[in-house]
Amino acid sequence: MSDLPRKAVTRTAKLAALPLGFAGRSAWGLGKRIGGKSAEIVGKELQQRTAEQLFKVLGELKGGAMKFGQALSVFESALPEEIAGPYRAALTKLQEAAPPMPTRTVHAVLAERLGEDWRGLFEEFEDKPSAAASIGQVHRAVWHDGREVAVKVQYPGAGEALLSDLNQLSRFARLLGPLIPGMDIKPLIAELRDRVSEELDYGLEAAAQRATAEEFAGDPDVLVPAVVYQAEEVLVTEWMDGIPLSEVIAEGTEEQRDRAGQLLTRFLFSGPARTGLLHADPHPGNFRLVPTGADDADDSEDGSDVAGWRLGVLDFGTVDRLPGGLPETIGLALRMALEGEADEVYAMLCEEGFVKESIDLEPDAVLDYLLPIIEPALAEEFTFTRGWMRSQAARIGDPRSPAYQLGKRLNLPPAYLLIHRVTLSTIGVLCQLGATVRMREELEEWLPGFVETLAEAEEAEDEGEETAAEA
Repeated sequence: MSDLPRKAVTRTAKLAALPLGFAGRSAWGLGKRIGGKSAEIVGKELQQRTAEQLFKVLGELKGGAMKFGQALSVFESALPEEIAGPYRAALTKLQEAAPPMPTRTVHAVLAERLGEDWRGLFEEFEDKPSAAASIGQVHRAVWHDGREVAVKVQYPGAGEALLSDLNQLSRFARLLGPLIPGMDIKPLIAELRDRVSEELDYGLEAAAQRATAEEFAGDPDVLVPAVVYQAEEVLVTEWMDGIPLSEVIAEGTEEQRDRAGQLLTRFLFSGPARTGLLHADPHPGNFRLVPTGADDADDSEDGSDVAGWRLGVLDFGTVDRLPGGLPETIGLALRMALEGEADEVYAMLCEEGFVKESIDLEPDAVLDYLLPIIEPALAEEFTFTRGWMRSQAARIGDPRSPAYQLGKRLNLPPAYLLIHRVTLSTIGVLCQLGATVRMREELEEWLPGFVETLAEAEEAEDEGEETAAEA
């Protein structure tokens, strides 16, 4: 029997308690203010209580509720500081931890999936989990050949819980608005729900991780643990030490933050180019800063040389399969936008379905909408901050803003949906890090279409000569 609270009535009641609890606390806050407490003090107490309940409910339920919380945690940098502050500590907990399932349940899953003699596969196995997330938890162990490994065990009934939670959260999306002001929650929940079957399939995850680990083997910047063994609902990979990105965000040095940001950006753009796979769950719990020397004989074994840090990457349960890498259209449109070619950018957006046939927009207005968002690609290096993220969220999220009105008329084609979410999530993490990143450098190296090829330059020159001759 599952140890997740799976009964639909129980889970629905717990999730319904979020918006209802918020309403109740609002009434409590009003009473406090009538009683003489200042609005500022009451507001802080109200936000803290809300954050505590949010973590408690989402963390206890695991499943889709936990996944939803993890997704929210990377977007907190877009919220106003007076709102984000009280939530930050509670939400970031969801990136690294959740209440574990009992040992007896773990043993039962391992016996069912690996055989009654499962202990023979390990020299050691730690019953206490080292990490717990939305659909499974990880145990540290020693494989029978002496390798340290991470054993990922899926919660019994995780699929049922995941779908149930996300369906319920979708129904409550409008009521959840007061919890996370300024965010459009329903499309986020819908996209998470669409990926459920893939994330539950450890065979697909193992194949994606194996391909990425093989491609990045020996890479000076990225470390992906090798897959050791895979069975239904159980995945064994090599163990990876390092500093979780959530800790770098909380207390890392400026050098560590910048290094983590640069490597995260590099992995975002180089992964699809090198493997045809886009890691599609970029929350801080899935990344580590690993010192070079942690698994080989290079120098910087103490991690004191920041250039010696690599980015350790975990969890390939959700990936976007892009056999040709990121679409060349993205690079072409981005380059043209940076060069101020409004008409060309607008024509390309229309062709790709970002502007529907029934919609007519001014190309210059569309370019004005895009330029602030793509600002990091224009500079030689760019410092991502919560303030910058909040300014962008306010610009395109305020119903009184022209950018908001224009944005409502744009369309996001299905083929770009996951790429869009991953990019936004990664930018959210970069802003949490406060990292200074040379993004343009990575775009020039890895994004198809961003750098004008010699053939394109010659073609443009020929067209210019023909135009001049006609004139």
